[in-house]
Amino acid sequence: MPTYSFTVNGETVTVDAPADLPALWALRDKLGITGPKYGCGIDVCKACTSHIDGEAFNPCVTPVADIAGREVTTIEGLADGDVLHPVQQAWLEQDVAQCGYCQPGQIMAAVALLRRTPDPTDAEIDAIENVCRCGTYFRVRQAIKRAAELMRS
Repeated sequence: MPTYSFTVNGETVTVDAPADLPALWALRDKLGITGPKYGCGIDVCKACTSHIDGEAFNPCVTPVADIAGREVTTIEGLADGDVLHPVQQAWLEQDVAQCGYCQPGQIMAAVALLRRTPDPTDAEIDAIENVCRCGTYFRVRQAIKRAAELMRS
């Protein structure tokens, strides 16, 4: 079986896996990283949203071979030790999570948006396609705006 090395949350790792194994299963089953959630497996719900080289991606539809040699960040790698990322802090302040299942993907999508657009409009925030079955979209929008404020200060 081929091996693939990549960096995840700042640590270089190597996994033995078929080339077409979704990166989500390499992260969860082979490396024990459970923040990215399995929701649909077809790039619709985006519960697995993580970052590859700083950009949002969905590991449920990305083969492990495609992440070889690259830098992957999951929700577990977002905080700096005990210091939460501003988006994580805003999520807590705005009491966004209900069931919490989609929240790692929502947060990672929000971080990617704020990297591209430091002061997003409602329309830009609403363009995030991550699904929340609990319907906390209004609080997601408020948290993203609050995170933008925190990141500016």
